[in-house]
Amino acid sequence: MKLVVDLTRCQGYAQCAFLAPNAFTMHGDGEALLYDPEPSDDLRERVLRAAAACPVQAIVLDRGPVEDGSQRAAAAAARRGDMDEEFLRTGRIVIVGASLAGTRAAGALRYQGFTGSLTLIGDESAEPYDRPPLSKQVLEGWVPAEHTGLPRRDAIEADWRLGVAATGLDLAAKQVRLADGSSVGFDRLLITTGVRARPWPNPDEAALDGVLVLRTRQDADRLRRLFAARPNRVLVIGAGFTGSEVASVCRELDVPVTVAEAGPAPLVAALGGGIGAIAADMHREAGVDLRCGVMVTALEGENGRLRRARLSDGSTLDVDVAVAALGGVRNVDWLEGSGLAAGPWGVACDAGCRAFDANGLVTDDVFVAGDVARTPQPLFGYELLALEHWGNAVAQAEVAAHNMISDEAHRWPHLALPVFWSTQFGTEIKSVGVPNIADQVVVAQGSVADRRFVATYGRRGRLVGAVTFDQSKWLEFYGRQIERGAAFPPASRTVDQPDRLQPSAAEFPTRPIPTQDATVVLTGHDPAERRATLLPS
Repeated sequence: MKLVVDLTRCQGYAQCAFLAPNAFTMHGDGEALLYDPEPSDDLRERVLRAAAACPVQAIVLDRGPVEDGSQRAAAAAARRGDMDEEFLRTGRIVIVGASLAGTRAAGALRYQGFTGSLTLIGDESAEPYDRPPLSKQVLEGWVPAEHTGLPRRDAIEADWRLGVAATGLDLAAKQVRLADGSSVGFDRLLITTGVRARPWPNPDEAALDGVLVLRTRQDADRLRRLFAARPNRVLVIGAGFTGSEVASVCRELDVPVTVAEAGPAPLVAALGGGIGAIAADMHREAGVDLRCGVMVTALEGENGRLRRARLSDGSTLDVDVAVAALGGVRNVDWLEGSGLAAGPWGVACDAGCRAFDANGLVTDDVFVAGDVARTPQPLFGYELLALEHWGNAVAQAEVAAHNMISDEAHRWPHLALPVFWSTQFGTEIKSVGVPNIADQVVVAQGSVADRRFVATYGRRGRLVGAVTFDQSKWLEFYGRQIERGAAFPPASRTVDQPDRLQPSAAEFPTRPIPTQDATVVLTGHDPAERRATLLPS
């Protein structure tokens, strides 16, 4: 049995932990849920009861078909509209990227009636797996890294090309080139290549034994082994979500850890300076040696092994392990020269997940979903945003799959409200909306001192985001307020609300305009010949 918990839906009711305590456990004050993605067979009945009892149905697990096939086919046909039935039987769909979004899209295609050729291409040789447990359950040693496989509603009948990377795309010939020298033809293509961890920038220093990133199963397993060996000190470079979660695990394991963060506070890019300062207090109270406004300038080793780190404030640290938590790099290298609007910002697409070409035109047969997609968000001024969150990858993949096999009149827009979560220092942090476009923030409910509160974010008098610390039951309420364009500060009366709401500056770092990363050359004068060409970045 395999399972995942959609923690964007989980509201901490803890029914699962009560009914199947060997598969689910709550950390902290009943808010931070951890789970075993592959519980043993003797727990099957308990896990099934837990899934059925979950008030918000957040547990997804292998259980086989759950509805009559003919009824499902009829319902899917109605959703697709006047789609070419011949394509459904004989068409060729290729998905490049065989992780969460790619696997979810493949399952949705089969579920909705596509019986033609389906190929999934992935650069990792392992079966698709879930990444959030890697920085939590796996690092703590609660579950092994290989027990993070993704559940599937049914076995997905497809040509799985695992362990071979895509190296190029020929749009005119409709061919994906692979690292083994072969090519795969397609009628429609879905790009779900996601992101990879940004490595430590000095290759020689990055090659030292003890320096690593955290993105793959192999990364998590290696880091778990290093932690189990009881290092004298771990250095975490960067205090975003991954870095903060790694630091949290270190303290859970009673491993000394220093966090070096170039910004003024942890999570400042996602939560802003004010709320980030609360996160900083959590670090320090847990025993983390947190150093903000400081950069690591060099990593030094002896005999190929990491020994020390030099910081921008002139200090030196003796460290055995260094984790570079510097964010992600979108996997678009293989698209260079393809003619798509792809670059460090991701792959631009419309709300229906259809990719833009370099001229800004929508392609008919190339779709994109997940972390690599940059999509317009109508609620936020139609700004093109790339969202590296589990829930967004799932929702967008299913929209993309539907649109690939539906007629124009029945295509769906991807309008899911962004949601993310993080578990650190026994606290569940969740967010809805896009807080980092806000100019103001206010604590609308709860107590900062008790670390149980809701912070709401506003931009030009409208609510655009909310962040909860161990108050996830309120997330859905604020999500509905954001969807309705509610005023900021919130006017709704709620429980545990301060007598007076006093907004303050959100204190987000200055963000560059994403298109500044693109260099485009325009050629031609006649409208029929006018073209844009992206230069390599």
